[in-house]
Amino acid sequence: MNLDFGDHKNNAFSETTKFEFGNGFLERKGPLIMGILNLTPDSFFDGGKYPDEKSIVEHTAKLLMEGADIIDIGAVSTRPEAIVVDEITESNRLLPIVTCLLKEFPEIVLSIDTFRMKVAEKMIHAGAKMINDISGGKFDPDMAEFIGKSDVPYVMMHIHGEPSNMQHAPLGIENLEDVFHFFDSQIEKFLSKGAEQLIIDPGIGFGKTVELNYLLLSKLDRFKNYGFPILVGLSRKSLINKVLNIKAADALNGTTVLNTIALLQGANILRVHDVKEAVEARSLCEQIIRYS
Repeated sequence: MNLDFGDHKNNAFSETTKFEFGNGFLERKGPLIMGILNLTPDSFFDGGKYPDEKSIVEHTAKLLMEGADIIDIGAVSTRPEAIVVDEITESNRLLPIVTCLLKEFPEIVLSIDTFRMKVAEKMIHAGAKMINDISGGKFDPDMAEFIGKSDVPYVMMHIHGEPSNMQHAPLGIENLEDVFHFFDSQIEKFLSKGAEQLIIDPGIGFGKTVELNYLLLSKLDRFKNYGFPILVGLSRKSLINKVLNIKAADALNGTTVLNTIALLQGANILRVHDVKEAVEARSLCEQIIRYS
């Protein structure tokens, strides 16, 4: 078997990913690592682990020290069956932490995991640099116009349904084209509003069967055809746990395996709980690419 990754047309290691902000930019040749910081008490893996500013600062310092390029902060749990908190609660959770982290780490690149335009606007005004929207602009029709006007990097993710019901009737492999039709439509909408810095996230684990999740991972080359960076979030998700019959707490090894596959498939950004292991996977994949 000839694994000729070096000449692969979707080799993310030969690409330079650059995001521009109002007062600076983030640029790196090769894939980026996005570290997850959950402020929610009920997230599926690390809910409630960081209950105060001290623990949040310490964890953020650890993520940065281990090599995270971006820190993604979420204040609304989006695990299956999650109850979505209101906009005021979300903003009240986020704002003091965004302010605190920017004071502690002035050069930090903060991404805000929100599907609400008003929350996105407040956090960008407070100094955050990116928006990560699990709904790809579907939950808040005003998001596209805001992203177009502000021109901040924007992660457009696919979800089937809502967090509270997305796994009740998940999409299967027969619905693969539905995912691409979603991006065809939403990308066109956002471009028409002036958005330029889009990032595509297939939404693995969000309203999809295990089989469709693996099919999407194998089809990253099709997502690359959109011409935007690809973000993949696999960290400790059920597509690992169900196959291996383990809990999320035991899924680091499986996560690293799938992150490695995603990198070799062309992923530009990995969204992870475990930054050190993702950075190591990236380093080893780079060697495979270099010598293939």
